[in-house]
Amino acid sequence: MPNRANMKLECNFFTGSARILNQETTMDAIRDLAKETGREDPFYVLDIGDIVQKIKIWRLKMPRVKPFYAVKCNDNQTVLELLAALGTGFDCASKAEIKKILDLGVDRSRIIYAHPCKPASHLRYAAKEDVSLMTFDNETELHKVKAYYPNAQLVLRIRCDAEDSQCPLGIKFGALPEDAGALLATARALDLNIVGVSFHVGSGCREPSVFQRAIATARQVFDEAQELGFKPNLLDIGGGFPGTRNNTLDEIAEYVNNSLDEHFPEGCGVKVIAEPGRYVVASAFTLATYVMAKREVCDDNGTFLSAMYYINDGVYGSFNCTLYDHQEVYPVLLEDKGPEESYTPCSIWGPTCDGLDQVVSEAKLPQLACGDWLVWPEMGAYTLVAAGSFNGFPLPSVHVVVPHHTWLYLEEFMGSVVNFKQIDGACVMMGSSENDQQQLHESGSGSSSLTTRWPCSVTTHDSGSLDEQLAHLTVIDVGEM
Repeated sequence: MPNRANMKLECNFFTGSARILNQETTMDAIRDLAKETGREDPFYVLDIGDIVQKIKIWRLKMPRVKPFYAVKCNDNQTVLELLAALGTGFDCASKAEIKKILDLGVDRSRIIYAHPCKPASHLRYAAKEDVSLMTFDNETELHKVKAYYPNAQLVLRIRCDAEDSQCPLGIKFGALPEDAGALLATARALDLNIVGVSFHVGSGCREPSVFQRAIATARQVFDEAQELGFKPNLLDIGGGFPGTRNNTLDEIAEYVNNSLDEHFPEGCGVKVIAEPGRYVVASAFTLATYVMAKREVCDDNGTFLSAMYYINDGVYGSFNCTLYDHQEVYPVLLEDKGPEESYTPCSIWGPTCDGLDQVVSEAKLPQLACGDWLVWPEMGAYTLVAAGSFNGFPLPSVHVVVPHHTWLYLEEFMGSVVNFKQIDGACVMMGSSENDQQQLHESGSGSSSLTTRWPCSVTTHDSGSLDEQLAHLTVIDVGEM
């Protein structure tokens, strides 16, 4: 199989092509793409291995907590297809997100409509599609649910904020624990069904111990619900899990597991889920941008002070994360430009006509020229999903890579036969049916094939058994994925 194989899977997993990496790295793939003739637009490289590794680690660290991926974080089609095939659930915030997941063939039982304040039309759509599990945090929402979806399974979202988080959410959502009793009483009076309690400590949580007190508070609300005759059986511990490579789940997992053992011990009949977003995708996406212009800033004597570099993506595009998600971004050089002692002060700007479009205000980089590329790691969370094309600048394309070790892992994990065929110097994945074989024969290719395994439908596997398999398989080192 060629080192730079581009794969096309003719089933419900990859709707596009993917490059298989053998000894190469993501940076190698970026270099190859950047060298293509005429390439100037920004692009992402999506590393499937990074996501697979994150899900494996999650299952090993918190085996009782089923991840329901927060679609709002990054709704890239390949990401959703991969997670659907791996058996995760999905946290959807709108009609459009629900439809996107249902269109993948995902069973509605794997969706939670996790928005406490829903438009009536979206609520009617959820009722039509029988997506019944949903959150609320106020009395008005209860009356709305009574009117449009009285059979909904309701999860009361309470407020329990981390003292330090990247994006605090309690200022907008979550009922105060002391107000939970009144909401539960209203739900009882309306003959609605309360099935659980949820919380969200804040996106990008930097206080792991908050999960301890949040789970303890949720237990108190469970008890209140039971006293009113409800039979809650779901705990949703929300999001807040770190997704960068220099962070681990270890400390949060210790607090979560210990608190669950204390307040919701195994065998108590309560299912536990979470809504990870940035944890799953942040480090899987790497952005490459092109230096399209340069300006030098000098003092009155003509002495160089700093450089202003203009790149082809900015705060109206992928770097909206610096405004809305409070992310700190940093560039990496695609090619070595010499010792750091030669670096000079600079700032980095987006392509639009708005003075607000500044990506980095202060940095030190070597002298760059127009046509050089800057690489931005860990750009998968709350970036492309919120980007626009202000001033007519295009959104970055996404190129998928799959490390060979990941491919072998998924081959073992999934178990549906798909064939590779080498055609005109590239490996193309074909389905395993006789019709596929006939099409290949008619194409005139007589080259050898490599058979691998992949799922041809996200609905053919039981999610429970998938979780068990995933939890027991050996973790492959990140460098190998």
